[in-house]
Amino acid sequence: MASKTNPLAFLQQVRSETSKVTWPSRRETLISTAMVLVMVVFAALFFFAADQLISWLLSFVLNVGK
Repeated sequence: MASKTNPLAFLQQVRSETSKVTWPSRRETLISTAMVLVMVVFAALFFFAADQLISWLLSFVLNVGK
């Protein structure tokens, strides 16, 4: 069974651990955000193209028997 920690001690530990975090610079954050947006656009275009191709192939196959 885990022992209970005093809430004040817990907050002190959280503050201590937070001070050890290396936060990214503004430039790093902007670059990462731009990279994510570019990858989202590429993924959206890829899935749109794949969906259109599958739709075209399905309609072609289903209309062959008519």
